[in-house]
Amino acid sequence: MELRQLEYFVAVAEEAGFTRAAARLHVAQPGVSAQIRQLERELGQPLFDRSGRTVRLTEVGAAVLPYARAALAAVEGAGRAVDELTGLLRGHVTIGTIDWIRSLDLPGMLAGFHRDHPDVEITVVQEDSAALTEGLRTGRIDLAYLSLGADPPEGLATRVVIEQELVAAVARAHPLARRSTITLRALAGESLICLPKGTGLRSVLDAAFADAGLRPHVAFEAGEPPVLAEIAAHGLGVAVLPESAARDRPDGLRALPVVRPRLTGRIALAWRAEGPRGPAARALIARARRWPA
Repeated sequence: MELRQLEYFVAVAEEAGFTRAAARLHVAQPGVSAQIRQLERELGQPLFDRSGRTVRLTEVGAAVLPYARAALAAVEGAGRAVDELTGLLRGHVTIGTIDWIRSLDLPGMLAGFHRDHPDVEITVVQEDSAALTEGLRTGRIDLAYLSLGADPPEGLATRVVIEQELVAAVARAHPLARRSTITLRALAGESLICLPKGTGLRSVLDAAFADAGLRPHVAFEAGEPPVLAEIAAHGLGVAVLPESAARDRPDGLRALPVVRPRLTGRIALAWRAEGPRGPAARALIARARRWPA
């Protein structure tokens, strides 16, 4: 039994598929399958049920999984102890982000980190806040900039880095463009253009409607604020956006602050409350918490 086999086994179990596991490990899928088959031959039992569209652990596989994770964690811990004693910083970190945080100059922060720690490999992933939160909890992501809802995600430590009002953005020809503000109740009567459920900003909006006893009409959903603004610019409804996303459009939108109540979106740096798993991740989190200085 080899550590590589255990690593492949854990990846397939967590990704529920050989192809996704291979992509995560940056290896060819046939190699992953071959190593898993060899491990199954050594144990004398199948570890996965391959009969359905999704790969599932067998009873034996479920029993083996915690031991495989423990073995990999022990090896990682040994390497981390050596690195910390020798002062050598190396390894790999993954940072996640949503789209609308250009003002943070994330590339600048990563460039400075790379200059100081050239032996650390960095992966940047862009996902919605729900996926980033789950990635932090499972350890797939070490730190992330995500949009917060009304309550901080359980199990994560957070530091708010941006707060800005949410606005209702409409085309200049839209009837609402003559207004200076819009109430939440009035907003409920419009065709809304929103981020999808699972995003922090959508949860802020949904919670406000629920608290007011209102049921909004969501006509369009899109994963990025610039796309919402583009749809609104064509007169297809009212986009609920962070204020900067409406302001930065070159062709202009009419942005109406939402009042009674005012809605605020928050972007936070987040990491596991129990702490990162390695010195490289700890170093990047420390830099991110100081950024921008």
